[in-house]
Order: sequence, then C-alpha cells, then structure tokens
Amino acid sequence: MTAARTSSVIANVVLFQAGWFACVLGAANGLPWLGSAIVVAIVAWHTQRMNQPLVETKLIAIAVLLGAAWDSVLVMLGWIAYPAGSLIVGAAPYWILALWALFATALNVSMRWLKQRPWLAALLGAICGPLSYWAAARLGAADFVEPLQVVTALAVGWAIIMPLLMALSCHYDGYASTQAVAQ
Repeated sequence: MTAARTSSVIANVVLFQAGWFACVLGAANGLPWLGSAIVVAIVAWHTQRMNQPLVETKLIAIAVLLGAAWDSVLVMLGWIAYPAGSLIVGAAPYWILALWALFATALNVSMRWLKQRPWLAALLGAICGPLSYWAAARLGAADFVEPLQVVTALAVGWAIIMPLLMALSCHYDGYASTQAVAQ
C-alpha cells in the first residue's frame, strides 16, 4: 500500500469514528442535528477527494436509501426506538440516515479489502452491525424495545446488507482510478 493510500485509509477510519460518535452522542443529548451536520461535512470532504465523486455519491445515495428502508422497518415493527431526530413517525431518524452515508464512505476506502470476501463481509456484518446499534443504545441514542427481536433482525439483516453493499461498491467505486470503474 502506498503512503498516500495508507494516509487515506487512516483519515477514513478516524473521520468515520468521529462522525459516528458525533451522531450518536448528539442524538443521545438531544442534538441530532449537530452530529448530522458533522457527517455532512465529512461526506462532502470524502466525495471531493475521490477520483470520481459522482460515482462515489451514487454509492452513498444507494446506501442511504437502503438504510432508510431497513431502519424504518425496525422502527415500524416497534423493535427499536430513537428518542431524537425523527421527522416522520415510524421512520428512521435523520441522524441514522447520516450514519448510513458515513458508513458508505468507508466501503471503497478502509473496507476495500472486504470487496472480494463476501462471506467474511456477511460474518462481520452479522457481528459488527448489531454491536454498533447496541453501543448507540448504551450511549442513549436508541432504545431496544424488543431486544431479542432487534438483535436477531440486525444480525440477519447486516449479514445480508454488508455483502450487498460491498458488491455495490465494486461497481460504484469513486476511489478507483478512472479506467478501473464500471459505469
């Protein structure tokens, strides 16, 4: 890995973690707009640095739409509740959608190594997806109304979502050189 690529991966990981904490702690403290604004800035910076910003933006938009549908189903089922940031009753709050956008910024950079490993992506999704939501709940940004159902759904859902997003990131790779990207 080149020094430039290494620094991009490190920046991506650091900004992802900063954005995650900003959204979760903002929501937990009644300021969901603050974390969302920080994530918008991170996503804008990320796309601006891409070799193909439009391609990367398409991946981010797809991830946000997928996340909006997935998290809204969990809310509508009554398995998870969010105390702040909901603009539409029964839908995922906007700060969760910001997290989906933020997550998408990692697909072609720090999670690039997972692209050709769908089974590992599924396993990591099944473990790390629920852990991320659990951490958000422990910090006060979410409430597991039905803990067994939501953890099971999150594990199964993320076991499917993660390899799907990795496959999409192969097609929508704004980080790759212009010649390597399929449009």
